[in-house]
Amino acid sequence: MELALEEARAAGARGEVPIGAVVVLDGTVIASSGNRTRELNDITAHAEVAAIRMACEALGQERLTGADLYVTLEPCTMCAAAISFARIRRLYYGAEDPKGGGVDSGVRFYAQPTCHHAPEVYSGMSEVQAAEILRGFFQGKRD
Repeated sequence: MELALEEARAAGARGEVPIGAVVVLDGTVIASSGNRTRELNDITAHAEVAAIRMACEALGQERLTGADLYVTLEPCTMCAAAISFARIRRLYYGAEDPKGGGVDSGVRFYAQPTCHHAPEVYSGMSEVQAAEILRGFFQGKRD
């Protein structure tokens, strides 16, 4: 999770919403990224989707069966779907997102009968640090 927090800090330094994600397979980091929506002018370039794309490219496959994803904020519905479609084994996330989250908040994507694959979900990983990074970023925007 520390690498995901580093990615979040780097994203914030680039002016992106500071969220970071890391894909791990068999104990090895396969890919990591922070948000890149502004940099790439791409609303789908959330940290989770970027890291999943990088991992799939690195492995030369479209599925990440057996991989784990660490992300600093509860994934939104779009990212929850990408995690499901990639067949991520476990999702570890930091801070909850009551307004935009799609895992334990909002639509609760993995609890829907139309969800074909639900990862094991573990929340609260480095929650305090992840929330502080986000609060600091948005406080800076307001000042």
